[in-house]
Amino acid sequence: MIWDLVVRNRSYRRFHQEFAIGRETMRQLVDLARLSASAANMQPLKFILSCDPQKNALIFPHLGWAGYLKEWSGPSDGERPSAYIIILGDVEIRGSFGCDHGIAAQSILLGATERSLGGCIIGSVRRKELRKALSIPSRYEILLVLALGKPREMVVIEEVGLTGDIKYWRDSEGVHHVPKRSLDELIVDLAE
Repeated sequence: MIWDLVVRNRSYRRFHQEFAIGRETMRQLVDLARLSASAANMQPLKFILSCDPQKNALIFPHLGWAGYLKEWSGPSDGERPSAYIIILGDVEIRGSFGCDHGIAAQSILLGATERSLGGCIIGSVRRKELRKALSIPSRYEILLVLALGKPREMVVIEEVGLTGDIKYWRDSEGVHHVPKRSLDELIVDLAE
């Protein structure tokens, strides 16, 4: 059910690069975004699909991978995503995009998780360079890049410790640990 999908939907950054994701699967994932909510039903989002190794190689160098892992520059060859979806905002439809791209990205990743795939929403993008590399017309604002593939790493959720540190980290076995605040810490009860 949805609980299991959300818990399994982690930010994966290492993949079985040789595992191919077909274009039809990617189209089905984008269809989930198409059917998701859009502010004022304007539907200003557009999507670039890449499941071709040569095109993937043009995208990869323009992405930032894990800000808290200072010593790690991203997945090595053989562990890179086998597909990308670039989420664009069409400025000829709407000048700003609110949270539409976040909703779309989550819908896509939940669909990927349901198919035993994984991904990562990447907001750290060298947009000018990516635009040039793919010849993306200026009418499209680059909003997010979704890296997709068959996960090659284990990601575990744990409670934030006594120090309150929320930074994710990797242990000596390569397991990726993600501290999450407690539910009670998130809920604000206001006196009536």
